[in-house]
Amino acid sequence: MSGLQPLLHDLLVTLRAPSQVWCAPDGQVRPSGAQGAYHADVRVLSAALVRVDGAEPEPIGAGRVTGGALEATSLLRMIDGPGPDPTAMLRRRRTVAPGEVTEELELTCATAEPVAGRLTVRLESDLAPMESIKQGRSHAARTPEVDGDTVRWVDGATRVEVRAEGASVEADDSGATLGWDVTVEPGATVTLRWTARSEVPAVVTAPARPEPEWSVPTVVADDSRLAPLLRRSLEDLAGLRMSAGFAPDETFLAAGAPWFFTLFGRDSLWAARLLLPLGTDLARGTLRTLAARQGTTTDVDTAEQPGKILHEVRAGDLHVDDDTTLPPVYYGTVDATSLWVCLLHDAWRWGMEDDDVEALLPALERALAWMREFGDADGDGFLDYADASGHGLSNQGWKDSGDSIQWRDGSLAEGPIALSEVQAYAYEAAIGGAALLDAFGRPGADAWRSWAAELKSRFRSSFWLTDEDGPYVAIALDRRGAAVDTVTSNMGHLLGTGLLDADEERAVARRLVAPDMSSGYGLRTLSSTSGGYWPLRYHGGTVWTHDTAIAILGLTKAGLGDEAAVLVRGLLEAAPHLDYQMPELFGGNAVDDGPAPMPYPAACHPQAWSAASSVALLTAALGLAPSSEQHGGLQVRPITPSPVGALDVSGLRFGGSDVHLAMDATGRLENP
Repeated sequence: MSGLQPLLHDLLVTLRAPSQVWCAPDGQVRPSGAQGAYHADVRVLSAALVRVDGAEPEPIGAGRVTGGALEATSLLRMIDGPGPDPTAMLRRRRTVAPGEVTEELELTCATAEPVAGRLTVRLESDLAPMESIKQGRSHAARTPEVDGDTVRWVDGATRVEVRAEGASVEADDSGATLGWDVTVEPGATVTLRWTARSEVPAVVTAPARPEPEWSVPTVVADDSRLAPLLRRSLEDLAGLRMSAGFAPDETFLAAGAPWFFTLFGRDSLWAARLLLPLGTDLARGTLRTLAARQGTTTDVDTAEQPGKILHEVRAGDLHVDDDTTLPPVYYGTVDATSLWVCLLHDAWRWGMEDDDVEALLPALERALAWMREFGDADGDGFLDYADASGHGLSNQGWKDSGDSIQWRDGSLAEGPIALSEVQAYAYEAAIGGAALLDAFGRPGADAWRSWAAELKSRFRSSFWLTDEDGPYVAIALDRRGAAVDTVTSNMGHLLGTGLLDADEERAVARRLVAPDMSSGYGLRTLSSTSGGYWPLRYHGGTVWTHDTAIAILGLTKAGLGDEAAVLVRGLLEAAPHLDYQMPELFGGNAVDDGPAPMPYPAACHPQAWSAASSVALLTAALGLAPSSEQHGGLQVRPITPSPVGALDVSGLRFGGSDVHLAMDATGRLENP
């Protein structure tokens, strides 16, 4: 039976893809909710609970050391000496590597006499699938096998094995207890260790190489929040690096932990696109990985079509709910194909090698052809979607929850749905694709520029609405071609794509920074004046970091620095409240409504495109963009005045070279 989706906001995570450990704030892994050690999409340990003389240590602090390491400190007053001061202590150090979790348990004391006790670690495993845990299903712990100091759980090809040097092992039907009798001398250290190694059949695996594909810039800014945000974000991204079995030499970013720890077309593409100022290697790996599974046939069950870029991959069917079951390789996305083309074009402009670009041009041509031949299912001239399988996603843009496309009164729009931002991605892909075809001497560029011009004209006549606050862009057209009248963040994705003219971009900018849309912590997904608004509705009032970042970049590209600065300052205002780890989403409450942004309690963290958004703040503040000329230079047009004050950045990358830039608080470059 399904229950409630487990909450994540108060859990600590330690990860190195494709492995992760979720624990309570004291470092203990208890058999409840989403807590546990995972490898691929299986929970290999559902409990790892430390006790001393039968009692849990008293926690005094826990937190990440790096993305792959955590330390928790506890007091051991059950074996401590007399006196008010705590003088016996346990440090629990957890390290996660692909397929491996190691814990060191370090005991020390400052007592007059040695302290002694029995330390135990209770381990349980349910080998439960991730999808079932997300649905809140309960799972019985499995009976382990014991061989000396080794404990293992096995289910077919899935296997987890725990070894603990010097420990006694006591097993029962629901788990095993590791035990050590310890004596700690004053001033000395006793260190105990256990390691779990896991094997799980999976489509995605550890990354192809150990080092990240991007540079790590050094940032000095008047705004003291920017540097720690960037540092934390890049550390989080390092833990999300993955490779796929069908493209084992390439690296991409998994969408997010814990639920989306795999390849997602849209998410992985956007994350790589946001990181382009730090290098093009991640973009190349992401493009190649997705091209390796580009659609070749028409399959209603998987939503595959020739030229289409996939939505996600899993090891088996994914049962989302009673009505939705996705096949292992699923193509139900309306935007990933256009975004793939956009990333290839942008990576080329940022300096991706011509040979690497040219090798991907056949996939580019197939992707462009998909937009024209398959993207418009109802023939109205706009890219749209409708699930034809009966068990796929009902909404197939980035706002993919069932209630995300709604009218201002809160009622749901009926599909096929043509999303506004999808038309912008398609326009940008057609123009960028044409530039690539021209540059490499391939035919078809003029036809795609004509296609884009016609789309632009149709869009202007179909998507614009006006209310008492002025003009704005509808989120979508419904099955009748009617413009769905909610005011949403989707229109922020249109900025800088070329789909809008300058006056239209200014109109959109005004709506985005108005109080009903800008919470002071970022951009709300839905206007607070809409009937369906709620600050904790997944796509109906929350703030998504990447959504805000995309709008920031579009505003900057459109020359609307004042409005971009409003949203830059909003994300920076939110960052310290979130411990500089921008989650998948957070509450849309205003700055003056409570002490901090409300946590969205089921939000994934880290999330690839959220973490990558920190780089977008740098990109916007400096006004970075490749020249429109082939093999041109890097344009630098800072927002003035600077939303982060004076800024000095070294370690950016363009065309394979390091870039150092500095500007004062007015936005004047000091080394143009």
